[in-house]
Amino acid sequence: MCSSDLSADSMQVYRRMDIGTAKPTPEEMRGIPHHMLDVADPEEDFSVARYVELAAPCVDDILARGKLPIVAGGTGLYLDSLLSGRTFAPFSPDGGLRARLEARFDALGGEAMLGELAAADPEAAARLHPNDRKRIVRALEVFQQTGKTISQHNRETRALPLRYDALTLSLAFQRREDMWARIDRRVDEMMAAGLAEEVRALLDSGVPVRCTAMQAIGYKEMAAALRGGGDVCAAAEEIKLRSRQYAKRQLTWFRRTEGAKWLFWGPEPDFEAACRTSTKYLEEFGLV
Repeated sequence: MCSSDLSADSMQVYRRMDIGTAKPTPEEMRGIPHHMLDVADPEEDFSVARYVELAAPCVDDILARGKLPIVAGGTGLYLDSLLSGRTFAPFSPDGGLRARLEARFDALGGEAMLGELAAADPEAAARLHPNDRKRIVRALEVFQQTGKTISQHNRETRALPLRYDALTLSLAFQRREDMWARIDRRVDEMMAAGLAEEVRALLDSGVPVRCTAMQAIGYKEMAAALRGGGDVCAAAEEIKLRSRQYAKRQLTWFRRTEGAKWLFWGPEPDFEAACRTSTKYLEEFGLV
């Protein structure tokens, strides 16, 4: 069965952000169709709801053509939301509610807004930090727009049957030190490929520093250095640190995936061994 690849990376969706997202090159794609790359401008407030809205039809089309969709990427929320068929509370961009809540947050502060959320949805408020502006605003927005708490909405969504029956293959290194070294080398390669120039071009084109795209690891740190006259080499070291921290969170997330099959690499990737093991799992799962 032929396959098509679909990205589950929350930052590879953005155009003009190639180096810092490690977006696959045409040579790396080897003629295999790749979906969910370059589907949004950096200025857009792209969300997991938007991702599922665009990605699910891609998966359905691939299956309808008798091909095997391979969803690859490290954004666990995007991957889980796509596979589960999760629905999302409505958002009306033209209603102005979110802008009003954001302005209120900026005026009153996180403690006050978290207190307002606690009165409506104590379950959600207990999980959030006062500095988590985005999630506090979103939770209040859902409640004010629908009359239903975001906690209730999430419980109802989790009760729905899965949209896709998928085999999950999770990749990790046997030794944490090897993963750290791999991350450091990757950041060095990004710097050599022109990460600073890519971020400078985004800033010069008017991309706001507070937009979602510019909060990505690599872009946030480099933008701060470029705008503040800082040292890009020091920014690269911070990117390495943030990337290691994120990798740890990714492993924590994917270890919770029931039935996941794990592939472990030594100091260097062994693609042939990973291919053999993956094929065995695919055969056991009935996909090949």
